[in-house]
Amino acid sequence: MISIAVSSQKGGVGKTTVSINLAHSFARAGVKTLLVDADPQGSVGLSLTRQSRLLAGFYDYLTDPGIPLDRLIVPTRLETFSLVANGQGSDYETGGGGVGAHLARVRAFIRSVSARGFDLCLIDTAAGLFGVTGDVIASSDAILIPQQAEPLGIRSVPKLLEGLNRLRVMNPRLSVLGVCLTMVQHDLAESTEAAAALRQLLPQEMIFQTQIPRDGLFVRASARGLPIGVLEDGAGAQVVFDSLRAEIEAKLEPKGGHHATRS
Repeated sequence: MISIAVSSQKGGVGKTTVSINLAHSFARAGVKTLLVDADPQGSVGLSLTRQSRLLAGFYDYLTDPGIPLDRLIVPTRLETFSLVANGQGSDYETGGGGVGAHLARVRAFIRSVSARGFDLCLIDTAAGLFGVTGDVIASSDAILIPQQAEPLGIRSVPKLLEGLNRLRVMNPRLSVLGVCLTMVQHDLAESTEAAAALRQLLPQEMIFQTQIPRDGLFVRASARGLPIGVLEDGAGAQVVFDSLRAEIEAKLEPKGGHHATRS
């Protein structure tokens, strides 16, 4: 199984939109995918299952690793796509204890998911690289970094990369898949300039070619509790996430790549 943390230095960058739609894209391609909501705000759960506030989930497992995984996994209409909500325990001191406080339990969680036969575990984390998010990154095979295409957001990238270097000490095998530009507005000079600035700031292989546009369809999909590809007019937007998925598969290829996600 491949585990991928979806993390960013700051909030509001479209992390949950990327997590939900990327997980759905992998699942549509036949990869048995588990999307885990490790953000205490519970955005994934709120977007996809209205009853998520009542479900046991990821933070409950951190509180009590004796909870069977079966109680946490929520199936969806797509056989290859399942969810774990953030859970009832998500208001407990999630940032408490600093990085490492929950490391053993996060790693145990990922091991049990792997043992259940999932090919891919995609984990939507809270913004910032501390607390539980740091532990998720330190336990994952890879990290994907959504980054809003706007000047302020771009300035936070060097700080993010510094933080990742620190976490790599705890997790030397961590593969940084790269930065994915989100909320790109091609008709707005500031947005396209920010995207160009990021491409100058980072090595080419650190930035995905696929960019996620700012699109009202995402808001509609979220309001209806659906991935974008399920909307009647969502096929065009689905192509964007299929393209991102293909880039990720290519980056994972040296590690056993797509075949690893299928094995």
